[in-house]
Amino acid sequence: MERTLVLIKPDGVQRGLVGEILGRFERRGLHLVGLKLLAVDRARAERHYAEHRERPFFEAVIEFISSSPVVAMVWEGPSVTALVRSMMGPTNPAGAAPGTIRGDFGVDIGQNVIHGSDSPGRAEEEIGLFFSSEELVSWERAGTSWIYP
Repeated sequence: MERTLVLIKPDGVQRGLVGEILGRFERRGLHLVGLKLLAVDRARAERHYAEHRERPFFEAVIEFISSSPVVAMVWEGPSVTALVRSMMGPTNPAGAAPGTIRGDFGVDIGQNVIHGSDSPGRAEEEIGLFFSSEELVSWERAGTSWIYP
C-alpha cells in the first residue's frame, strides 16, 4: 500500500477544520497510520519547502507554516497520493471545485488549508521529515475487505 503525507495547515487548525478534513479522508476509505499536532520550527519548514527556496514567496510560506500548529497525518491506500490530491483540489482555491477541501474551505493561495505530497517519492521524503518510523502504526481495520476488494 502506498502512503502519503497530509498537513492541515495553521489556517485549517485555527479555523477548527481538523475533524471535518480528517473525516473526509476516513469516509473515503483511506487508512490512517500516523497523526499528530505539532509546531513546525523554521529548520523543518525550510527543509519541507526547500524546492521553493529561490521563489519570491519562500519567506512568506516559511513564516505561515511556522505561525501556528499543524496537524500532520500519514494516510495509506492504493494510489493514495493521487486520491488525496484530487480530494484537496488545486493549490489556488479560486480554481478549486466545490466538494474539494480547498474548494469548500480555501480562501487564498497562501492560506489554502491543506498540504498533500505531490508524488509517492516526495511522500516518502515528507513522511520522514514529520514522522519517525516508530510513530507510524501498521494495523488492520475490521472493515477493510468492504473497502479494498
